[in-house]
Amino acid sequence: MNRSFAYSALVLRVRSSGESNREVSFLTAEEGLIRATVFGGPKSKLRAHVAPFHRGTLWVYHDPVRDSRKVTDFDVQSWRPGIRESYERTMAASSLAETVLAAYGGGGNWPGGLLRADRALDALEGAEGETCSRIMVHFLWNWAELLGSRPPLNTCVSCACEAPGDGVLWFHKSEGVLLCPSCAGMPEGAEDDRAGDSAGVLKPLGPGARRWLNIIAGLDPSLLARYSPDPRSFRQAKTLVTGLMAGILGKPLPTWDFW
Repeated sequence: MNRSFAYSALVLRVRSSGESNREVSFLTAEEGLIRATVFGGPKSKLRAHVAPFHRGTLWVYHDPVRDSRKVTDFDVQSWRPGIRESYERTMAASSLAETVLAAYGGGGNWPGGLLRADRALDALEGAEGETCSRIMVHFLWNWAELLGSRPPLNTCVSCACEAPGDGVLWFHKSEGVLLCPSCAGMPEGAEDDRAGDSAGVLKPLGPGARRWLNIIAGLDPSLLARYSPDPRSFRQAKTLVTGLMAGILGKPLPTWDFW
């Protein structure tokens, strides 16, 4: 029985275990999320290599009796030191990692999940200021697509009417769908961020937010610095993607508030 395995892996989270060991959560293309232990003190070369947001080839020894995994080697191909040089980058990258963990690595499409996370982290390494937030909106929007839960941006899910280019759709947070004003029971033309129903279930998605999301959906995240939405459109886009992912995960993640 083979007990040693190699993975294409991304380090998502590292936690202390005992006096000198570390418990590490990885996203792998082969098996999705796995946890393994890194043994060794602070001067261990392996411990320095297995750090958050590093990506490379991982070797793991699996003990079937104890059902435990031990990291035996990690060949880092992407170090991403720039993420740690900025608070905004670090918080966005941490939020990305927590999202991947909460979403079980993207269901069964682990290679697709690893690719999306990898590209977003590459873009974050050199991102400045508000671009970090754009990268996270892009990541969550495309992660919803990976999970098969991304709604169409131009039609009402209830009556199937097509929204005019300058029209507003309403995001139903409980259902994770977009509705036209008639089906949402909202007045035509209302777009203010504070508009909505008394329960806070309905949120507006104006034409600016819809256009921006349509533009960036197929972009590499490294290009997002070139595509700047107006502040209201960005707030609406963030409300949509975080509300959508909260519905998928069953709860919002606190780290979403930091970007």
